[in-house]
Amino acid sequence: MPNIHRPRRGSLAFSPRKRAKSQVPKYQSWPRHEGEPMLQAIAGYKVGMTHVVGVDDHKNSPTEGREIMVPVTIIEVPVMKVAAVRAYVADSYGKHPLTEVWAEDLDAALAKRMTLPKEHDRDAALKAIQEAVAAGKVTEIFALMYTQPAALSGVPKKVPELMETRIDGGSMEDRLNLATSLLGTEVDPLSLVTEGQYIDVTAITKGKGTEGPVKRWGIQVRKGKHSRGGKKRHIGNLGPWHPHHVRWQVPQMGQKGYQQRTEFNKRILKASADGTEIVPKGGFLHYGLVRNSYIMVKGSVPGPVKRLVRIRPAIRQGEHEVRTPAVNYVSLESKQG
Repeated sequence: MPNIHRPRRGSLAFSPRKRAKSQVPKYQSWPRHEGEPMLQAIAGYKVGMTHVVGVDDHKNSPTEGREIMVPVTIIEVPVMKVAAVRAYVADSYGKHPLTEVWAEDLDAALAKRMTLPKEHDRDAALKAIQEAVAAGKVTEIFALMYTQPAALSGVPKKVPELMETRIDGGSMEDRLNLATSLLGTEVDPLSLVTEGQYIDVTAITKGKGTEGPVKRWGIQVRKGKHSRGGKKRHIGNLGPWHPHHVRWQVPQMGQKGYQQRTEFNKRILKASADGTEIVPKGGFLHYGLVRNSYIMVKGSVPGPVKRLVRIRPAIRQGEHEVRTPAVNYVSLESKQG
């Protein structure tokens, strides 16, 4: 008998495949930053895709030095606001928040996202953080930032999205000083990224609802001879007799999509404050016009149009060299066919 090689269908890497709890992606790890303290993430909304023509500057590439066509994704990134500063301390049970310092004047739209603190002693909270920093108890400092979707014409959402953004670099005192200086102010996302930089892009993927095992796991459709009764898209069996239960590795029907996914080492080809320069004739499909700052990312990005996208510096950049890309042409042809 030949040795039949039949690898399992579908990856178990992201099990259980259930719906994301929130449409706001969350980062559990952050890259190390050496130098002056800075915010380590921005957020925007996916606009759509187009293509550009630029010079291939990758070393040892077959088309190095020649013009090539590159598919790109446009992400609109309006300014974000800092609502609060949060400090974390660590003990034998892990890290947990110490306290928060909230800004005085918060947007009224933010009250639709969360219950705003009414009686908040900012001075006492700030003093508690400063004392913990001086004692060496604070391990991380985060800025609670929120988006402003009301500034976008392509996204009908008006309620802001609130998220944590880590501050890294320098000493803990320097990070706290930067956080307090940004409290209640607007932050331009373009000030935190550069053209040619490698980034990680995270979003919630398209939700496809309940799907069968053929589409969800990629199992084979059963042949007519072996599937009497028309059940061709079912699995052959639920597993062995022992262990005497259905294991979670068995491919079955269930939720497909609407899960958090991260694309590593995406390259920023262009970043500009003039969004009108990349809008095609008739606008982007299902989005419209870009009126704010934007970031042009090489390749695709998870999620549908209008989905919130978070961006952080590449955590696995490795030996990628940051080079200023040469974009010679951006397609402005209509995407409506």
